Amino acid sequence: MMPSSSADPSPTGREPRRLPRHPASRLAERWTTVDGIDMFYRESPVPPDAPVMLHLHGFGLSGRYLLPTAERLMDDFHTFVPDLPGYGLSGKPAKALDVPGLARVAARFLDDRGVRSATLVGNSMGCPVILEFAHLFPERIDRAILVSPAGGLHNQPLTRAISQLTIDGKREPREMMGIAAPDYLRFGVPSTVKMFRSLTRYPSLERLLGLTIPTLAVVGSRDPLMPSPRRIQEVARHTDNQVLLVVIEGAAHAINFSHPGELAHVIRQFMADEAITDDPDSPGEARAYEIHRGASHPPATDQDLPDS
Repeated sequence: MMPSSSADPSPTGREPRRLPRHPASRLAERWTTVDGIDMFYRESPVPPDAPVMLHLHGFGLSGRYLLPTAERLMDDFHTFVPDLPGYGLSGKPAKALDVPGLARVAARFLDDRGVRSATLVGNSMGCPVILEFAHLFPERIDRAILVSPAGGLHNQPLTRAISQLTIDGKREPREMMGIAAPDYLRFGVPSTVKMFRSLTRYPSLERLLGLTIPTLAVVGSRDPLMPSPRRIQEVARHTDNQVLLVVIEGAAHAINFSHPGELAHVIRQFMADEAITDDPDSPGEARAYEIHRGASHPPATDQDLPDS
């Protein structure tokens, strides 16, 4: 495994790969190379016999904003938070990757780390990447955790998505802008247009209904990029898969950053097949709504979905 040094030689012939001067996380910050592309990632110490959890970021962003939640789970899971190729500090591929391309890179990143299977946690664009990963490599995903899944009809056309992002920016913690602004600038306008086209063409609903693993969907009650929880439940009822929908009251889109304590609490309970309860020590209130649940799963207690 590559050591966490201040500068690693790049096998692609570029300038040495440097770690951030001020580490942003308690997770170790490292570099590796996947498909000839330098990839920056964060990794937790390996707890004995801990299951692997891979966190995948959203559209135009790096994995940095996922760290508040990932850090809270690092003692229970072998945690990875990469910047996917073209995002954050990672190198850019010669041709921008679409959703299937990102899913394949996620699988090869796990190969590179010697990981056979993992639970995948995604936010926003990371959720379609998870759906494609599950479609391409069903034997390699243990569970799916979809936080604020985006990219469907509710976010089209691009002008509507930009308007939704503008509204969401006003609802996120002020500190989020300090992460998002440089990430978006680095990602660039051409990459934004190409990735949006990929998301609009991606069969998210078909892939969602094809899942065959325990799935947790988490949405915020103040997220302008998401349809209402009731609409989400209506869609999810078309699958016989084990699906649990959790609404975090007061949260917007970047739940992994704004409500990490509540989200980590819900994820731990989901992973342990426990009934979902609110964490009284964290901002926001988690309310669970059962869609489909296996016989081994304790029932959710809340069934009255809000309309908005």
